Amino acid sequence: QVQLVESGGGLVQAGGSLRLSCAASGRAFRPYTMGWFRQAPGKGREFVASIWWIGSNTEYGDSVKGRFTISKDTAKNTLYLQMNSLKPEDTAVYYCAHRALSMGNSYTALSYDYWGQGTQVTVSS
Repeated sequence: QVQLVESGGGLVQAGGSLRLSCAASGRAFRPYTMGWFRQAPGKGREFVASIWWIGSNTEYGDSVKGRFTISKDTAKNTLYLQMNSLKPEDTAVYYCAHRALSMGNSYTALSYDYWGQGTQVTVSS
């Protein structure tokens, strides 16, 4: 099993910043990649960013490129998402996810096998 616990969400004004964290644990924690997704009310789960756990390759969704940065601390088994220049349309529940295999691709939710409970990010205009 893998446990993923997100933190760092909250209410912020447009143009502000937040840093999300995702603490991972469990015997089955052996990610190929780790990712962040988000889901706004009434919408599907949207890819935000992913990072290789070994190596440094990253990918970003088009709507967050240049504003968000994904990073990791492998010694602490912790994933981060630095969010700058936040917009009201960034309002969503943000989830971190674990992808164990190289099957599929890193921007599809079905490729991930474990998920956190999510943390709410609300951006006011």
